[in-house]
This record gives sequence, structure tokens and C-alpha cells, in this order.
Amino acid sequence: MKLFGSSGIRGIANEEVTPELALKVGQVLGKTKKSAVIGRDPRTAAPMIEHALIAGLSSAGCDVTRIGLVSTPTLACAARDYECGVMVTASHNPSEYVGIKLWNPDGMAFDSAQQEEIEEAIEKEAFGRAAWDEMGRVSKDEKAIRAHMELIKAEVGSASLRVVLDCGCGAGGTITPYLLQELGCEVITLNAQPDGHFPARNPEPNDANLSLLKKAVVEFEAELGLAQDGDADRLMAVDEKGSFVSGDELLAIFGRSECGESGGAVVVPVDTSMLVADSLPKSEILRTRVGDVYVAEGIKKHGAVYGGEPSGSWIFPRLSYCPDGIYAAAKLVEIVKDKKLSELRAELPKYATRRGAVPCANDRKATLMEEAGTRLKVLGEVLTIDGVRVETAEGWVLVRPSGTEAKVRITAEARDEAAVEKLYATAEKIVREALQ
Repeated sequence: MKLFGSSGIRGIANEEVTPELALKVGQVLGKTKKSAVIGRDPRTAAPMIEHALIAGLSSAGCDVTRIGLVSTPTLACAARDYECGVMVTASHNPSEYVGIKLWNPDGMAFDSAQQEEIEEAIEKEAFGRAAWDEMGRVSKDEKAIRAHMELIKAEVGSASLRVVLDCGCGAGGTITPYLLQELGCEVITLNAQPDGHFPARNPEPNDANLSLLKKAVVEFEAELGLAQDGDADRLMAVDEKGSFVSGDELLAIFGRSECGESGGAVVVPVDTSMLVADSLPKSEILRTRVGDVYVAEGIKKHGAVYGGEPSGSWIFPRLSYCPDGIYAAAKLVEIVKDKKLSELRAELPKYATRRGAVPCANDRKATLMEEAGTRLKVLGEVLTIDGVRVETAEGWVLVRPSGTEAKVRITAEARDEAAVEKLYATAEKIVREALQ
């Protein structure tokens, strides 16, 4: 039984993620944990799943503390006072999705071994059931948001910037505007009212979904635009000219701030641009599988100073191993107060990128990747932790099976357009030949 993906349990509400499933997860988790804190994002199905989880946890003898509608990093921060944290969220997915993500006290999401234990217990129906007089207590705590704010305020300095903040009708509206105001910013909010239908835009804060933010930054003459996803574990930015800042650029900008002059290890997934490594010459760049949980595991394993994903997940281990779009917002404000974001971007190298995909039936992906991996070795040094990434003299190419569609994705990057087109065409030819 496979329930967990790279970001917990996630699926269509009341179809793939049901109250029955949530009850079982709670019963299994409560069998080994004596205390848990639970929060939720504003999705319409979140209260239903939350109540089912609470029923399962308490029936197994686990004491449960509810902190209500909060961001995922707020929940992960609160988890340090409990044996585990439970967040009901589907993060950046569309409104019909809901999910469950589990956290350890250090802010690290449950790892593969922990997830497998839960899956195995559910399959074997090894549920925890306490006696009537040993069932867990359920209580509330309304101080989690303030505690998270104070933790961040102790780490960052003040800044008097004009900022446009697009919360996307997600959980970030409960904390981010207030935090930035307390840091000294003038905050103009967009979509700050939590709404599980996400009426203003798709929850994912990518370039295509942020047209209103880009326009507002220019019209209000703001110095920075910020956007969060449904549970505020992701953050993306728009510079003062109204231009979207890519995730690779933000990885480098945050990395320069975190690593300083001395450098230090930085963990990124295999699909990260080489501009990050070139922008951090004194840092050791370590690559992992795609997924913030794998980046967090890599940071913890190697004692890295920082890590993140181009999709908008930024992890600062001195606070937590959870991606924190609230701390990232405060940190970026602190960085931009000294130099405009457009100027910081201009300091970064620019490379050509080409992305595409080749159709491939799901049942053929494994054999295709094995065959393509063998053939791709002729191009250069190969890394196979997630798909096949090949480093060449001109750049790199990544061939990786899609986790959600019947296709294999190809990403190539090089120092000029001619080189990237040649590299992409070569990789695509190898993949198509391997399919025959």
C-alpha cells in the first residue's frame, strides 16, 4: 500500500483522501505517539479530515492540541513541544485536493522509513485503541502564530519597505502581513482572506499565476512583491520592476545571504540551475531527489547551512527543517532593504534553458530510464539519484520520469542558446531511440 508521496498524503478530497483514511492514519500514529499538535489550511475539506485525524489519535490514547487555521511552517514550529505534528494541507495543489503531512519535533517531515511504518500498519489494520479511561485529551492553543512570529523576529532585522503581499487566499494570511508590519514594512495585501476555494488564483505561486501581483507592484511603486501558496511553505517574489524572480535566482540570492564569505554546504534538487553553484563559488553544492523532504534530509545529513527548491521551498535549518515561506518573506525583506532585487538579479549569471517531454506509458518508464541512462553516459558524468542527470562541458541535461503523467521530462541548460538546443536534441534523440 503506497499512501505517501514526496509531500505526504495528498489527493482529491472525499475520493482519494477520505475521513476513513484520516481516521486510520490517526489510529496508527496515536499508537506510538503520546502527544500531537494539529493544524489545517483553509481548504473546504480540511476541517473534515482534521476531525477524523483527531478521532483516530485520541482513540489510540494520544493527547491532541488543536491550533486551528495556520501555515504549515507555523505547525512545524509548534511541533517542537510535542512528539509529532499533523498538518492538514495540500499545499500548492488546486482547491479540490486535500492532504496530510506529518512532522517530527525538529521540523523534519516524516522520512521514508516512518511513512512506510504507517502504511504497513494501515495495511495490516494494526490500529491503536485505548481503553475508555485512557483515551487522549483534546485541547486548543491559540498562541502558535505569535510564537512563530517571535521566533522569526529574533532572527531578522527591521526594514521599512513598501511590500505587496499576495497570500493567495491561503494560510499565510494569518501571519505574514502582521509579521512584515511588525518588522517596519508598509504592507499592501492581495488575497489575504483565507478561502479554501482559492477564488483569486491557483494556489501555486508561479509566474503564470501572479499577473495581479506583478501589476500591483508597479502601480503601487512597491520595492518588493511576495507570493505564497495555500499553506505558505512556499514563497516566490517579484522585483520592483514587476518582473517575476525565478526559483533558481532566489536560491542563489538566499544562498549568498546564508553562506556569506565563508561558504558552507547548500542542498538543492537535481533540477536546479548551475547558476546556483556559480553564484556560490565557496559553497559545496549537494544534490538530492526532487522534493522538499529530500532536501531537508540532505541538509540534516550533511550539516548544510541552507537548502531549497526552485519551486519555492526555502529551508533555513537554524530555525527548522520545514520549508518556511514566512521566514523567507522576512529574510528577503531584510536582504532587499540594502539593494534592490533587480540589482541582485543582475549580478547573477544567465544561462539558456530548454524543457520538454516525451510521451511514455507508465509501465514502460522503468525500462526506459534504465536504457536511456546507459546511453546518456556517453555525454558525460552521470548522477542517478532522481532520473538521470548528465554533466557535460557545455552544461547539463536531466531526464526524469513524470510522477503524475505518462511522459518523461527532459531539462537541459547550457551557457548559450546553440549549446542548449544541441544538448536537448541529443538527449531527446536518445530517449526516443530507447523507446523503440
